[in-house]
Amino acid sequence: MIETWRWYGPNDPVSLRDIRQAGATGIVNALHEVPVGDVWHLEPLIERKRIIEWDDSVHPPRPTGLSWEVVESIPVHDSIKLGRADRDQYIDNYIVSMRNVASIGVKTLVYNFMPVVDWTRTNLNLELEDGARALSFEMSEFVAFDVFILKREGAENDYTAKEIEKAHEVFLTLTEEQKKILQHNIIAGLPGSFEGFSLEEFRNRLAEYKGVDNDKYRENLAYFLNKIIPVAEESGMRLAIHPDDPPRSLFGLPRIVSTLEDYKQILAVNPSPANGFTLCTGSLGVRADNDLVRFVKDLGPHIHFAHLRSVKRYEDGSFLEDQHLKGDVDLYAVVEAILEEQNKRYCDKRSDFRIPMRADHGHVILDDLDKKTNPGYSAIGLLKGMAELRGMELGILRTKKLPCQEQK
Repeated sequence: MIETWRWYGPNDPVSLRDIRQAGATGIVNALHEVPVGDVWHLEPLIERKRIIEWDDSVHPPRPTGLSWEVVESIPVHDSIKLGRADRDQYIDNYIVSMRNVASIGVKTLVYNFMPVVDWTRTNLNLELEDGARALSFEMSEFVAFDVFILKREGAENDYTAKEIEKAHEVFLTLTEEQKKILQHNIIAGLPGSFEGFSLEEFRNRLAEYKGVDNDKYRENLAYFLNKIIPVAEESGMRLAIHPDDPPRSLFGLPRIVSTLEDYKQILAVNPSPANGFTLCTGSLGVRADNDLVRFVKDLGPHIHFAHLRSVKRYEDGSFLEDQHLKGDVDLYAVVEAILEEQNKRYCDKRSDFRIPMRADHGHVILDDLDKKTNPGYSAIGLLKGMAELRGMELGILRTKKLPCQEQK
């Protein structure tokens, strides 16, 4: 696999030199400063690629040993998600951005179709027994926010009486400061985003999706895909939609990228090789009914990117982002299936036989405990995860007989 690392740009506390020392060779990046819906112009893309791939701290400048492998993500405007009358304008902007990205040689494009909220957690700094900090999703805290803090209309109908009772008990224990932190964690934006919401703004955003069910939302995604897939084909790009995170309905919103059946419906829109997926084992792994090895076996040719991490699941729907080789996700079996898929591609002489992957959402450990880091993206925790995955991959390749074993 191609080892990549998500980098949030020049202001990221993790430097490109740190990333190179960790052993990664590919960078996953985006122009986070561009407002959603605006065009990504060629000049800033060229400059960002230069920053990633050339070290200006020496004279003359020399290659960093890194390449910009993946764009994650060009955000999709709400007008596209909601199928508004002005969506074609935003799709046209998206297409210009795609072509500009392709023109600088970045061919893998991640996007997501999650409405209003991106990946959602209730705690961004859960302290573990060993003193490390992790991301987590506590169902009772989420329900407490939805029902008793946000006071979303009809929220009580989305939960059982037992869930609401437990959430009320949690709500009564929260201080005003804890309520603010919980609100921030859930709706105030995440690393790389400059968008945050007040409670009233968030209610208004949710109201825009009233009456939009999964079927209608799939229609809107299909409309978007039918516009951009031909452009991806012309540009040699590989589209890789990211799954819902977590893969369940939140705030009564539609969620259509949560299961294998969802993935297959997306592929049915257009079976083009350009129409593909991000295999995020942490997002999809939250559901015990998601067989991740089956995802790879059934959709292998269309998996264009992999986020590798594990989660520990709990019966009430809560989950903890665990160490990469622990938790309830069998990453050994998943990586083995990915390597088998790579081998098939190699045998078929596909130029993209190596699948970019990144260790996803590491714990905050060691010296990073005293530093400000982007939640999930501290240097040492991801370095640890990358090293574990690298060793596991090498072990599989050394012991498994593959028909085209000569691949490198």
